[in-house]
Amino acid sequence: MIYINGINEQISQRPPFQMIDRVTELVPNESAEGIKCVSVNEPHFLGHFPGSPIMPGVLIIESCAQLCSMVIEADKQDDKLYVLLKVDGFKFVKPVIPGDQLMISVKKTRAGGSIFCFDAEVRVDGNIHAKGSLMFTAVDRESVYKR
Repeated sequence: MIYINGINEQISQRPPFQMIDRVTELVPNESAEGIKCVSVNEPHFLGHFPGSPIMPGVLIIESCAQLCSMVIEADKQDDKLYVLLKVDGFKFVKPVIPGDQLMISVKKTRAGGSIFCFDAEVRVDGNIHAKGSLMFTAVDRESVYKR
């Protein structure tokens, strides 16, 4: 079990953009399971949608991506930044609302060179709410801001 302080040591995101509250299982370079507790106090609910708050799909994907980064960064190279390259076949089966606890599972399906692929699944109360695939690539950290 990895709690928030341990997560902070492994990923760069911080509130309000940190989307993983707890990691319940981590198999470095293979898979992970984690939890995201959805609170009505999160800033995106002010405008998405007033009176009927629904978590934006892109933030559900980001939750999955942050958990994937913990799997990838088991072999962390300080000069590399792992960025989302592709989102494929993501389906949002049921809406995520305040009070939900997202149980996120990610499993690496392919890796080669600087490419990492994952399947992700998001459940609430045992029911699938979203699923799809994510692809990441490793880039030189200092190249991100060169134009």
